[in-house]
Amino acid sequence: MIKEPAKSLEVKDSYDVVIAGGGIAGISAALAAKRQGKRVLLIEREYLLGGLATLGLITIYLPLCDGKGRRVIYGIGEELMRLAFSHGAEKPLSSAWIKQLDGIDVPREELCASRCRCRYNASLFALLAEEKLLSESIDILYGTTVVGAIVKRQKVTNLIVENKSGRYAIGVGSVVDATGDADIAKLCGAETAVFGQGNILAGWYYFGSEKAANELKILGASDIPDDEKSEEEKQNDTRRRFSGLDAGEISEQVCLSHSSTLEHFLKNGDLSPSHTLNSVATVPQIRMTRRIVGRETLSTDSPHEERSDSVGLFPDWRKKGPVYELPFGALCSKDIKNLIAAGRNISTTDSMWDITRVIPVCAVSGEAAGTAAAMSNDFGRLSLRRLQSALRQNGVKLHEKEIK
Repeated sequence: MIKEPAKSLEVKDSYDVVIAGGGIAGISAALAAKRQGKRVLLIEREYLLGGLATLGLITIYLPLCDGKGRRVIYGIGEELMRLAFSHGAEKPLSSAWIKQLDGIDVPREELCASRCRCRYNASLFALLAEEKLLSESIDILYGTTVVGAIVKRQKVTNLIVENKSGRYAIGVGSVVDATGDADIAKLCGAETAVFGQGNILAGWYYFGSEKAANELKILGASDIPDDEKSEEEKQNDTRRRFSGLDAGEISEQVCLSHSSTLEHFLKNGDLSPSHTLNSVATVPQIRMTRRIVGRETLSTDSPHEERSDSVGLFPDWRKKGPVYELPFGALCSKDIKNLIAAGRNISTTDSMWDITRVIPVCAVSGEAAGTAAAMSNDFGRLSLRRLQSALRQNGVKLHEKEIK
């Protein structure tokens, strides 16, 4: 054990809203906060936006609809989907859903024939997202990790960051934790919960073949949460699990993912004009790790239930039918007044975690969190009616009865 020498840190800048994490939730939160007229900083440890959706090659924009012909997600969730395929898609939406997005009435039976989802190009989407943020005067700080937080009277006053410029502090009005791992909540001393089941090994990659110049190969994917499995299923599942919260373990997981990718690619022969390895994931393909413990923990028990504190709607990407209302309390830390979560680290049960961690739902929670962060630095005192009004003005649907 050694003691690190104490030193004073320069406060280099301050912002109304600081978002940690440049994945889909962080992008959505930044756009929402800036559109409320605030000075916004987005901090990203990598050098490209999108997180798992781009660097992780999870290039499936899952459904905006309930599978029964009704679109559920509007607002920034729709905006980012349009951005993702604005210059073409790897697998486009059906013509029926494209018409519906464009405001054309389409018979329900045509919409029921497919779900409103698409596959996009990861690199193109990341560059378009960056262009969008910069065009709206959102500051982006790449290659930066939040390593500490100063908390006074249950409020974050400064985030401590490290990057090529060294170690320094940034003043904050409110903070959105869109890290995916509730890293900011943990640094603040807020209560968090860990996904005890762990993640299976995954290694998605793109390759070229005689059939197509660029194909996605899915090696390993998400897993059914244990609380939805029988005891026999749990006992028979002996696959290795990764928490995603230990540096050594993450490094081992990444190496195993790389070796699986290499082995699988070389099974079809060496590199050739008709057999190319185009891209591999550059972040760990780990889905669920750590989340906040919010004022409310959302579960799958009550689909279709109307909630007075709803800040958005989302479907179940895994099956047709269920629609859930997102309660504001599932985003708010119960310990830190000006800290709000977005994306795959909001407060949910394990079963719901598997539903809320995906791209369209991250956009919904990100928009709600960013809007709230722009309106207040004490979420316990924020007028819910005012927040809901602002979300509605941006096209967000809050209750299932509002969708057709």
